Amino acid sequence: MITFLLILHLLVTLSLIAVVLIQRSEGGGLGIGSGQGLGSFMTGRGTANLLTRSTAILAALFMILSLALAIVNKGGIHGGNHDVLAHPDLPALPAPLPNQPPAPAAAPHTQLPQQQPPHK
Repeated sequence: MITFLLILHLLVTLSLIAVVLIQRSEGGGLGIGSGQGLGSFMTGRGTANLLTRSTAILAALFMILSLALAIVNKGGIHGGNHDVLAHPDLPALPAPLPNQPPAPAAAPHTQLPQQQPPHK
């Protein structure tokens, strides 16, 4: 399931990138070459509308797939409950040996004497 969603997400992502890169910033859409874009297949306005709609559809699919992957990865569908940020239980520190003296306390922080600048 996750593999299928990841492959579908990758295809949608690459398609979205391609559609966004094809668009012109002036709203011409596929205006590469002659002034009509895609030759005589579509007018400039029709091409811009097609690219705008396909961008919106691909963006919506991208969001839905991202949410689906997050839910599946969290285990919401399978009932698992693991958190990526949760720390694993750390093992307990071993007890000191009976004949071993306790560790010395850390020495208090002492301030070094400040050096006086040389007099000229």
